[in-house]
Amino acid sequence: MESLRRIETWSVPHAAAAVVRGADGALLGAHGPQEHLFPLASVTKLLTSYAVLVAVEEGVFELDDPAGPEGSTVRHLLAHTSGLAFDEHRVMAEPGNRRLYSNAGFDVLARTLEQAAGIEFGRYVAEAVFQPLGMHATLINTAHRTPAGAGGLSTVADLVRFAAELQSPKLLDPGTLRAATREVAFPGTGGVLPGFGHRRPNDWGLGFEIRDGKAPHWTGTTNSPATFGHFGQSGTFLWVDPEAGVACVALTDLDFGPWAAEVWPVLSDAVLAELRG
Repeated sequence: MESLRRIETWSVPHAAAAVVRGADGALLGAHGPQEHLFPLASVTKLLTSYAVLVAVEEGVFELDDPAGPEGSTVRHLLAHTSGLAFDEHRVMAEPGNRRLYSNAGFDVLARTLEQAAGIEFGRYVAEAVFQPLGMHATLINTAHRTPAGAGGLSTVADLVRFAAELQSPKLLDPGTLRAATREVAFPGTGGVLPGFGHRRPNDWGLGFEIRDGKAPHWTGTTNSPATFGHFGQSGTFLWVDPEAGVACVALTDLDFGPWAAEVWPVLSDAVLAELRG
């Protein structure tokens, strides 16, 4: 796809991108080093969330089991409504009242899964998600201070496989994935979208940000409100647009900043325009 060549103009050390069709998981286009290992930062949360959903279906625990601060559940942690602070194990609000984006909450989520499954978190994710999908280069570094939130390493080639799974699930019941990505958890909850300011509502599913009508946003202006995904502080993103029937992955190794807020939406709009023909 010609639109993906736009990453050549980004002032980053390395960049790679790909577009995946939802109907059959076909790779529609790719550009840049597909096997280069990039730090994912918070795109890791998508992998963590998927493993948690697999654990729920396997009966390891339930979404409404207690986890985190008093009154909080696994569901609250996934939806960033547990009340935990951004990067501290400090309670800032009652569960369900505010969308407090929380790396600490995902750290608690990982520990909760470990305790319930009796398996080290990184191993569980590898066995539940990475190995079945053939994501052999992907790992979550559990030595990282917040392994569930920012310890992931992966390649575009691996995330292409994950993007295909997000559009046509084989590891999850389709209804489970739809509920996590298309239904807003704790509707009407406001909060800060990192890098873009306060939003009310700040819609989120279960681990997946839902675009809805947020503007400005890291996805394109022509992405549908149903678009879901995540971006990472290391200059990475993955979105799925169910209405367009495609997913887009872009990985770099330059920290998120004004450069990304400027070029990411342009790339996304160019991809969607090329697909529309």
